[in-house]
Amino acid sequence: MKKNGKELNKILVIHGPNLNLLGKREPDIYGETTLDEINNRLKTVGEQKGIFIETFQSNYEGAIVEKIQETIGRYSGLIINPAAYTHTSIAIRDALALLDIPVIEIHLSNIYQREPFRHKSMITEVVTAQIAGFGAYGYTLALEGIVMLIQK
Repeated sequence: MKKNGKELNKILVIHGPNLNLLGKREPDIYGETTLDEINNRLKTVGEQKGIFIETFQSNYEGAIVEKIQETIGRYSGLIINPAAYTHTSIAIRDALALLDIPVIEIHLSNIYQREPFRHKSMITEVVTAQIAGFGAYGYTLALEGIVMLIQK
């Protein structure tokens, strides 16, 4: 699939800090699905749609910023769960603001039903859309949504 001469078949999914512990960490909030299970599901759905899914997880803000910068000219869309950096990282926000591709912010839990400090997302103003509160299924929704946005 191409648009304006650009290949539209690669989507990057970035997972932020502590998401490597999904399935073990606070399953009452984040569910029992592991990060590997989420990534495998995304890759399977991506294959069905003819889209290559690359996943990346880091607990380090600088590594996430560098990965966002690497999307320029290489990916047709970005799905990001910045986890705790959602509420604190101007650096991640500024990196996302550089992008000219659809970006979907995702959260497993509904951040607006949690502690007040989680109600403010530093990145919402620079992303295309936000999905929150659907648990692991939210990633599939994000993939469906980003494919729709890319195909427009």
